Amino acid sequence: MADLVDRLASVPGREDRLRHLEVLPPRPAVPADWPEWAAPEVVAAFAARGVARPWRHQAVAAEAAWAGQHVVLATGTASGKSLAYQLPSLTTIRAARGPRGQRGAGVLYLAPTKALAQDQLAAVTALGLDVRATTHDGDSSREQRDWARDHGEYVLSNPDMLHRSLLPGHERWSSFLGSLHYVVVDECHHYRGVFGAHVAHVLRRLRRVCAAYGASPTFVLASATVAEPETAAARLTGLDVLAVTGDGSPRGRVALALWEPPFTSHAGENGAPVRRAASSETADLLADLVASDARTLAFVRSRRGAEQVAMTAAELLAEVDPSLPGRVAAYRGGYLPEERRALEESLRSGELLGLAATNALELGIDVSGLDAVLLAGFPGTRAAFWQQVGRAGRGARDALGLLVARDDPLDTYLVTHPEALLGAPVEATVFDPANPYVLGPHLCAAAQERPLTEDDLPLFGPTAREVVDALTEGGLLRRRPRGWFWTDRRRASDLTDIRSAGGTQVQLVEADTGRVVGTVDAASSHSTAHAGAVYVHRGETWLVESLDLEEHVAVIHRADPAYSTTARETTDIAIVDEREHAAWGDCRLSLGSVDVTHQVVAYLRRRQPGGEVLGEEPLDLPPRSLRTTAVWWSVPEAALAEAGLAAADLPGAAHAAEHCSIGLLPLFATCDRWDIGGVSTALHPDTGRLTVFVYDGHPGGAGFAERGFRAARSWLSATRDTIRSCGCDDGCPSCIQSPKCGNGNNPLDKVGAVTLLDLLLGGG
Repeated sequence: MADLVDRLASVPGREDRLRHLEVLPPRPAVPADWPEWAAPEVVAAFAARGVARPWRHQAVAAEAAWAGQHVVLATGTASGKSLAYQLPSLTTIRAARGPRGQRGAGVLYLAPTKALAQDQLAAVTALGLDVRATTHDGDSSREQRDWARDHGEYVLSNPDMLHRSLLPGHERWSSFLGSLHYVVVDECHHYRGVFGAHVAHVLRRLRRVCAAYGASPTFVLASATVAEPETAAARLTGLDVLAVTGDGSPRGRVALALWEPPFTSHAGENGAPVRRAASSETADLLADLVASDARTLAFVRSRRGAEQVAMTAAELLAEVDPSLPGRVAAYRGGYLPEERRALEESLRSGELLGLAATNALELGIDVSGLDAVLLAGFPGTRAAFWQQVGRAGRGARDALGLLVARDDPLDTYLVTHPEALLGAPVEATVFDPANPYVLGPHLCAAAQERPLTEDDLPLFGPTAREVVDALTEGGLLRRRPRGWFWTDRRRASDLTDIRSAGGTQVQLVEADTGRVVGTVDAASSHSTAHAGAVYVHRGETWLVESLDLEEHVAVIHRADPAYSTTARETTDIAIVDEREHAAWGDCRLSLGSVDVTHQVVAYLRRRQPGGEVLGEEPLDLPPRSLRTTAVWWSVPEAALAEAGLAAADLPGAAHAAEHCSIGLLPLFATCDRWDIGGVSTALHPDTGRLTVFVYDGHPGGAGFAERGFRAARSWLSATRDTIRSCGCDDGCPSCIQSPKCGNGNNPLDKVGAVTLLDLLLGGG
């Protein structure tokens, strides 16, 4: 595979694009014997599928689960984690079934996506055992849901359905929940941030309801890319969990390449240089690999991007061989299930050689036999990087993983500091179950499921009593001798979307037909669905006529304007309290609660293509407030003057440092830059100093800012190094420009930002 990288890099015109190449050595297999308790027919079923003996980690995890020990299996991609929970669960189902075939034991499998649950169902069904397995998700028919409830033994679902369907309707599911022996939480690293906090409480509600029916299920968690697995699993479930991390599966050599596209001759915003798009570079590489008969999967961040990469690669291949374009396709969410299954099978069989996909193919779906994986941009976390790279070379096959850097501070840093990506462990899973904005709705839902008692509160954490008292005072809960009761007529579980940061979604309604075209979340509606906004949905361009914030409706019509729109907003931030701080010389690093107030005040119309500003239109939208958690650092005026930073340079220096630090925080916390925000000011009224804030973009906080506080020296050092090492003169998207800046990336001072960060870090 290293030879293949050399061939890709030696194509004329591609000089200096390969930034780093590292080859991981092969790993031998370590098999084990089947456990004595394993049902012979289950062992025979695995043997018929080609599993002669389990790997050691599979046997160890299965033994622990069989003994009733909660366990998290954290071994590499394609290491066969599913066997570790299928072996004890299928054996238990077979052994516990009644003489007339009555359900004697239940298994609940939870996945973050419906596609993964369907893939797991296919794997269980393929074993050919007499086990009543079915999915219970948003695609299930009413008949299928009833059958799952009344007869299902191995039910595959997701946390959303558990939250909205199984738990609110637990009385109808009492037979299943009362017989529940195992709960499998697959791809558990996926549960992070606010979503992770929600899922943690959904699982606690499940434990509580199961206990009411006399069940105490064993939890088995699995992930190829979770750091501190026992800690993450314990936070997610509220239980003591055994971690199994030694990987006994074989692996071939893996060549890992870091690739950076060149600067183009075009100038971007404020005249900054622009690199060639990662998607365009990926399309070229995909075409080259397919032409070399290498079965390749290219991960692209957006649905539209995946379609474009596949189409461009096919056009390039048509110039080489008319038979090759048909062997490249796109794969993304939004396709019908049967379309996705057909694409997966075509890739497995070799009929397709190249597939451009969104991360819909990241989570554990069995696509084996790939030679190479391309990543069009860093996927946001090292965990996701290894998850995607791990799709290639399953078994003992050699493999290639190639990351194409986007024009972005984090990507730029990683390709120039490969040790930060390839030599560092995956990020710890960050979420905060104590967030009252998350905990409150789940306490309400729990109270509706069964009255809450004093004995229940420790299950939900040390702050549960405080939150219950606030809910009672607010009239949502009422205390009676038997406990706290839900008082509202609505279903409590309907009041929160566990994947949302909060607020009612805004529906995008077509003006002529009244058809709902799509939705945008409440937090982004002001900036993306305001009157006059150009909105792109599934490749089609729409113009927003009006936004009704009370009815949560934006009226839109199809249009093809020759411009795009960018919202301009003002952001004010006030410190509520400082929970922790550290003195860095005369500078100060702090963590605490803040109130953030946003107001979208105007929007710019920009010519497309080109990006020139055609005009600015004012908007009259109300301010929005958010109480959340922030990390901030401040520098006194005397230190700034001593470092030679003039007063006129301070706003641009602080603004540039803020942008790049937001871009780099995902390297240290499992977040995306869109999960966090920032504010910088040359003189903040609450500190009396130049201050830069980075805050969680979710009510109450999501744990990201706190992670930044804990890793501040490494995080801010990486920020400084990224700005300093960037090849541009005055700042560009690879260092200090931000795609989400509400001030049009103005002012920005690259040199001043380096001086400012040197001053801050020198005091630490």
